[in-house]
Amino acid sequence: MRKSNGVWAIVLAAGDGRRLRRLTTTRSGLAIPKQFCSLERGPSLLQEAIERASRIADLERICPIVAAQHEQWWRDQLRGVPRDNIIVQPDNRGTANGVLLPLLTILERDPQARVVLLPSDHHVRDEWRLAHSLSLAAAPSGTPRPQIVLLGLAPRCADTQLGYIVPRPEEGRTDHGVERFVEKPDAMCAAALVQQGALWNTFIIAADAPALLTLFEQRCPDIVAAMHAALRATPGGRRPDEALAALYRLLPELDFSRSVLQGQEACLRVLSAPECGWSDLGTPDRVAEALDGLRRCDSRPVRPVDRGVLLSLAAQHHQLSAAAARQ
Repeated sequence: MRKSNGVWAIVLAAGDGRRLRRLTTTRSGLAIPKQFCSLERGPSLLQEAIERASRIADLERICPIVAAQHEQWWRDQLRGVPRDNIIVQPDNRGTANGVLLPLLTILERDPQARVVLLPSDHHVRDEWRLAHSLSLAAAPSGTPRPQIVLLGLAPRCADTQLGYIVPRPEEGRTDHGVERFVEKPDAMCAAALVQQGALWNTFIIAADAPALLTLFEQRCPDIVAAMHAALRATPGGRRPDEALAALYRLLPELDFSRSVLQGQEACLRVLSAPECGWSDLGTPDRVAEALDGLRRCDSRPVRPVDRGVLLSLAAQHHQLSAAAARQ
């Protein structure tokens, strides 16, 4: 897969993994955010996301965003990533702030950057299928208008725990306009959306960095200005100093889809990726579904357990299922 010149990958890895805590809590009571766990064996979900990013961006342009309180897990797992590229936020203040901090940091280094946002706690069974779509989304559009492209997937079912993108079909285009977003609809609405051709929102986004910053400036200008000021007080924007830590104590928790993208549909495009076994692993049932998909793949290689990976979601799921069966 040819890498797109000048593309930066932002790997979002600062979340606390609250939704899956039943599976990610050890017997001693330690809750490990799911991005630092492996699905079945081998690398963690974070390490798999770094590998996913490496298919579209050079290592020098891969920037994980992590939380300071998780250093015991990410320190070893990110050992191959240049230290200057590891962006540490003092705390988790929602996905909007988790995107803005690395976005501003990258723009300081490359004012015309094109960025791809990749969650670090998702699973993809067929990575090369997704990589092809990522390459298409990340490529320059060839038009003068700045591009923000969302990656969607045709739903496998009417899942009420996922977000949906309603596309506006356009003849002769591989990508389409965005009509609206629907976050976690009820069962009847989800079924109707599937019938209408809505796509699951994977939260994978390719964008001209200045255009993405413009959306932030329109929706939360005070936060953009404050974070700019804090980063300028932090040499290189590499580690949180007192200014950034002080700012994070005041920041509201903001969701990127609701607080930044929603209402900006006219600025967005959506590209439908082929079926690739994607899952956000957001519930134990979706973890079980992903594991079933892996076990049907006879050709997958056996991968050794990587250093720093303390927990297997498959093992945890097996233990929970066995305990439930005994009750």
